[in-house]
Amino acid sequence: MPEVYVAAGSNVEPERHLQQAVAELARAFPGARFSSWYRNRAVGFDGDDFINLVAGFGTALPVHVLLERLHAIEARCGRARDAPRWAPRSMDLDVLLYGDLVCEEPGLKLPRPDLLKRAYMLGPLAELAPQLLHPTAGVSVGELWRRFDRQAHPLERLPRTRGHGA
Repeated sequence: MPEVYVAAGSNVEPERHLQQAVAELARAFPGARFSSWYRNRAVGFDGDDFINLVAGFGTALPVHVLLERLHAIEARCGRARDAPRWAPRSMDLDVLLYGDLVCEEPGLKLPRPDLLKRAYMLGPLAELAPQLLHPTAGVSVGELWRRFDRQAHPLERLPRTRGHGA
C-alpha cells in the first residue's frame, strides 16, 4: 500500500478550514499523521498569510480516486474548482508524493515539482518523514530540507493547540 503525503493550506479562515480538513482526512484515512502547522506569506499573489501542514497516510486507493476524494474535501471546505490558481483559498490539498510513483500527465505530476521549491511543502514533510527518499532527487527529504534556503522562504511554526492535529 503506497504511503501518500498531502499538503494542506488555507488563507481564508485557515484555522477553521484546516481543522475541518484534518478531521476529514483522519476519518477517511485511519492512521493519518499530521505535521505541525506553519504560517507563511502568500506565494504568487498579494493576500493574507497561509497556514499549511502536511498529512501522511497509507492508502490502497488509485491515485485518481484519491484526487477525487481530496477534491471533495476541498469542496466541503468551501473551495470552488474554478477558482483562480493564484488567489486566496479556503482549502488547497495537493498530493506531494504517492509512494515512489513518478508520472506526468494532464492534471497530475508526481512527485509534485514545486515540493523542492516551496518551504511550506518541504518543511512540514521533512518534519513528518525526514528519512523518506525523494523518488527523483535520490536523497532524503530531511537532507533536501537541510539544503533549502530557509531565510529566503521563512516559515513560522505555530504552537500546537487543541484544534491543531489529529
